[in-house]
Amino acid sequence: MPEPRIVATGMGAITPLGLNVEDLWDGLVNGRSGIDYISHFDTSRFPVKVAAELKGFNPLDFMEPKLADRTLVPTQAAISAAKMAVESAQLDMSQEQPEKVGVVMATTLDLGAIVEGLETFNRVGPKRFDPLFIAKVAPHMPAALIGLLLKARGPNYVVNSACAGGNVVLGNAINHLRLGHADVMIAGGSDFLVSPLAVAGMGIMGALSKELNPSKASRPFDLHRNGFVYSEGAGVVVLETLEHAEKRDAPILAEVAGVGWSFDAYSETAPDANIQAVAMSNALKDAGISPDEVDYISAHGTSTKRNDVAETSAIKSVLKGRAYKVMVSSIKSMLGHMISAAGAVEAISSILSIKRGIIPPTINYETPDPECDLDYVPNKARYCNIDVCISNSFGIGGQNCCLVFRRLAEAK
Repeated sequence: MPEPRIVATGMGAITPLGLNVEDLWDGLVNGRSGIDYISHFDTSRFPVKVAAELKGFNPLDFMEPKLADRTLVPTQAAISAAKMAVESAQLDMSQEQPEKVGVVMATTLDLGAIVEGLETFNRVGPKRFDPLFIAKVAPHMPAALIGLLLKARGPNYVVNSACAGGNVVLGNAINHLRLGHADVMIAGGSDFLVSPLAVAGMGIMGALSKELNPSKASRPFDLHRNGFVYSEGAGVVVLETLEHAEKRDAPILAEVAGVGWSFDAYSETAPDANIQAVAMSNALKDAGISPDEVDYISAHGTSTKRNDVAETSAIKSVLKGRAYKVMVSSIKSMLGHMISAAGAVEAISSILSIKRGIIPPTINYETPDPECDLDYVPNKARYCNIDVCISNSFGIGGQNCCLVFRRLAEAK
């Protein structure tokens, strides 16, 4: 019996470029930067001054005050994006079997909230400490609360695969659907690491850009790139089997045709291009798609020296001579790096590229790097027909996950 085909039917996003999918997309295709000076804390002692922070996010626009009061921003953003995704998918839970609807999310610890919690604890002592503290900071809460609010009783958990997390949860969701564990999976990521501890830690490692001009700080594949930019936000995608989507007359956006994983087993921080290529090849094999059919690659493209060279090399390894004919772009040039949420938001961008025939640009591409010599769609969006897109996510530490999206001939 053939495996069921998997499609995306709904999307939601809370990002520095906008608090919904349409505003996000408008910012991407117009090459706008969501990066600005850090406002969350005083950066006078920090060499890193910029990040992509949310602007104007009010959880009360998406949830009751009681729920907002009992949750932190990463969970609030995850819930908000999930609500938008479910609404856009026209998913009516009263018509679904609850045990066949699951939720899987990616996130990391909210380091800022933990530090603030410790400071409060030291000030007030154990008897006056917040009784909801653990529930607020527990990493599993985004998935748990989304499931609770929707009464979705299928698979429910959170994963952390660093920068690959957003793709990993979508890949896991695909497999739950293929195995019959669920008819519908709500999958995405939420991350908020613009905090003193995270910025100091990555900054001293040399991974973050010290550029003082915010709009120029993220410059993937450019010769003068000097590090990635932290970003914050959430992205959620509703996935379901094609059969289930057609049965309920859902708005089908694209087919999620394949997923591929690999692990570098090479270094705690440095990437291995050869093993990144394995994940890309595995994703194409899983999708039953030839490298010759690939039109566009939504790159991991972090704007770090090593990653961008490694990813370029991996693309060449997989696509061979065709690599120079395939368009590649990195929306991190505009959004910065949303860590666990990056893959989910990049999946949304990839789906919209297929649906609308537009490739967002890699902005700030000014000086070519001889080691990065592909078509990175520099500075301006490109209008063209796209049938197949690979979306790459490569986590620090070597966790790699790639997705393949395809135009569905039956798509509405």
